[in-house]
Amino acid sequence: MKFMLLIYNDASLLDELPASEFDARMRDCLNHADELRAEGHLLDSQQLEEPSTARSVRIRNGRQTTVDGPFAEAKEVLGGFNLIEASDMDEAVRIAAQFPWARTGCVEVRAVRDLGMVRQRVNTATGFSELVSQAGG
Repeated sequence: MKFMLLIYNDASLLDELPASEFDARMRDCLNHADELRAEGHLLDSQQLEEPSTARSVRIRNGRQTTVDGPFAEAKEVLGGFNLIEASDMDEAVRIAAQFPWARTGCVEVRAVRDLGMVRQRVNTATGFSELVSQAGG
C-alpha cells in the first residue's frame, strides 16, 4: 500500500533550533530517506518552499480568486511530503515516527487512494501515465 507522509512544521520551534541542530536533523532526515529508498519504502520525497511563496486558488460561482499565501492560517504549515510503500497503516506510522520533524510539528500519515480503482468505478478512460506505462515509455 502507498502512504503519503505530510510533513508539517511549527516555524517558531524550527526558528528556536540553533543552525547546527537544524542541519544535524536535516542530515539525519536525508540519511534516513536514503535508507528507506534502499529498502524499497520511499518512493518520492520533496520539500516545499516557504508558505509565503504560495498562492491559493478558489473558484466559487464561476469566479476565480487567487490570494497570496497558504489556504489557511495555521501554526504548523505543510513543509513537504514523502510517498512511501508500507504493508499497512501501522508500518507507515512506524516509518513516520522516525522522521525528526515529528518533534517540531507533525507527520500526517494518509493512505493513497488507488486512482485506477476510482477510474474503474466512475467508468473513465485510462490515465495518461498508465498509457505511457503500457506503451513502455
